Amino acid sequence: MELKKDSNAVAIDMLLIVHSEKRRAAQATHLDPQADPGALLQNRGGFQGVKNGIRKWQELEENGFQGNLPEKQCLQQPQVITSYDNQGTQLTVEIHPQDAMPQLLKKFSLAKRLQGDKNGNMRPRQPGGKDAHAYPWDRSSLKSMPLDLRHFEKLDASASQVTVKSGLNELVSDLLQDAHSDLERVRAIWIWICHHIEYDVEAAQEKDRQAFKPTDILRTQKTNCDGYAGLFERMCRVAGVQCVTVAGYSKGFGYQTGQSFSGEFDHAWNAVYLEGRWHLVDSTWGSGLVDTTTSKFTFLYNEFYFLTHPALFIEDHFPDNKNWQLLKPPQSLRQFENSMYHKSEFYNKGMLSAHPETSMIRTVNGKATVTIESRAPTLFMFMLNGKQEHGLLSLRKNGMKLEVYPPTMGTHKLQIFAKGNSEIYSSVLEYTLKCNYVDFSVRLPAELHQPVGPSWFSEQMGITKPSHPDPIIHTSDGRCSVSFGVEEGISVLASLHGDDGPITEETQRRYIFQLNREKRTELKVQLPHSGKFALKIFVKKRQEQGNFVFVFNYLLCCANTKVNWPVFPESFGNWGQDNELLEPLSGVLPANRSIPFKLKLHGIAKALVKGQDTWPLTLNPEGYWEGSCNTAGCQDVYVMVLENANHNFYSYILKYKVNDQ
Repeated sequence: MELKKDSNAVAIDMLLIVHSEKRRAAQATHLDPQADPGALLQNRGGFQGVKNGIRKWQELEENGFQGNLPEKQCLQQPQVITSYDNQGTQLTVEIHPQDAMPQLLKKFSLAKRLQGDKNGNMRPRQPGGKDAHAYPWDRSSLKSMPLDLRHFEKLDASASQVTVKSGLNELVSDLLQDAHSDLERVRAIWIWICHHIEYDVEAAQEKDRQAFKPTDILRTQKTNCDGYAGLFERMCRVAGVQCVTVAGYSKGFGYQTGQSFSGEFDHAWNAVYLEGRWHLVDSTWGSGLVDTTTSKFTFLYNEFYFLTHPALFIEDHFPDNKNWQLLKPPQSLRQFENSMYHKSEFYNKGMLSAHPETSMIRTVNGKATVTIESRAPTLFMFMLNGKQEHGLLSLRKNGMKLEVYPPTMGTHKLQIFAKGNSEIYSSVLEYTLKCNYVDFSVRLPAELHQPVGPSWFSEQMGITKPSHPDPIIHTSDGRCSVSFGVEEGISVLASLHGDDGPITEETQRRYIFQLNREKRTELKVQLPHSGKFALKIFVKKRQEQGNFVFVFNYLLCCANTKVNWPVFPESFGNWGQDNELLEPLSGVLPANRSIPFKLKLHGIAKALVKGQDTWPLTLNPEGYWEGSCNTAGCQDVYVMVLENANHNFYSYILKYKVNDQ
């Protein structure tokens, strides 16, 4: 039954309220939107009341409904018609403008284009057993039905470019030009809303959530979550697809880890009926995000919330009716509050699981451990209280392991970020740490960056087969040697960093002596004192311009308080990639002493040591240049080489300091 004046007239929605007048104290009852209105009224003996009510509506039309009412009242104020039959049954019909979307009334639409679906089914089927998905997630898919997103590329491109020309009906008609199934119709509507409707932050923060009319939404292209859901439902119904709006609680903008939910519902989304089953969508969250610091909305399309698998949707959406969880078994509100909140980017970037599975972690002996499993190798980083400090993050082939040592007792905020296939790190997890003990012996260097230890990433960057696969190296005498394979064309640079002196920027590389042999690099390290140090590894392709790129670091630990190693000798640019220094390794030589030298130098004609005097080095049968010098009367000692026997120009390759006399 379609009630309208003509093609341009205002279509109406009718709210039928049946009153039993047996005691003259009538109590209104909203008609169940799932019920058949004719059958219900017939059972109550009130079908004649419907006729009388409609007859009065027809009289209104004949008298010129819009002509006899003030324009403002006609467009904005609901009109009420009341009729009684001879059995004392009252029928009240409220006539609303086409675009009215009352928030507090359950409406039943008699306009043909708002009847459930294109086949004329007037009531959406309630979710049942065949709609339910198993909980927990089986890791098979992020979606609730098989989808090949490549199939939507052309449709998505065209739908996102459609503009509003007149009203909602014409908009839907334009969107459906390239849609040939209910799935494609829903997809086109989803894409258009997500790319054109902006989240109204101010309206969302109002104490009383206002109702948005579709015409206003299309005009301003701004709304709150109720408006998103209402517009999506209206457009789907115009397209002939069953759709309902679902209200509930959400872990969205302003959510605090571990918070409880009560009182008024704070969010709305949709369920849409496709291929004999209900599916969930949230066009509000699919359209973009709100910056928590500026409260500004930014369009940023999020595919995750289109036909999301219900076992994932429940992590941040809790419906007022548990049936709309579409889960078996359904989750309780307490489970929803206590469950770990994996942000959509957690799954978008290929994460599968995280442990612990609760949002609050208590440290054990001052340490908290988090592990993440991913579908593919992924880069991670973390922040503890907004800083990348006090943690050891090591990469695994399919995930990562993070050990965090809060510096103080109390509550701490831990954020974990993942890079995935994009160039941007996105926040994927947040934990609240409760620390009741601090292990002061575990003080990590501030310059210890992530990741720690070699991994698939360092191998990808050209560093292979490390001598120390673990991220932590313990040394009792303050010395260690680390080696690894280096792919052809890759240059390696290393530096040592500690929180206490005497390491400065000038000497960060002087406690490391680098040796290169047959596609393998060795780093000899001498620590200036006991403590913990970050040994950073950088690489660069020799033929490319630019700076060295950080790859990973080791954590070096030494508890021996007697350690006090000097720096290595300073090397210059002519120190060849394949050269080798056997002695002296200390960069500081004693005064007034005869010092032996032994080096392997490639591609040179002559070598010498220069101090107060000059001492030549000779080449022995094993290929080493050997000799000695006396440090008397000099402050510096240099090793110099002549690369071409026909020239007389010597180059500096090593420099030593001599202790004061």
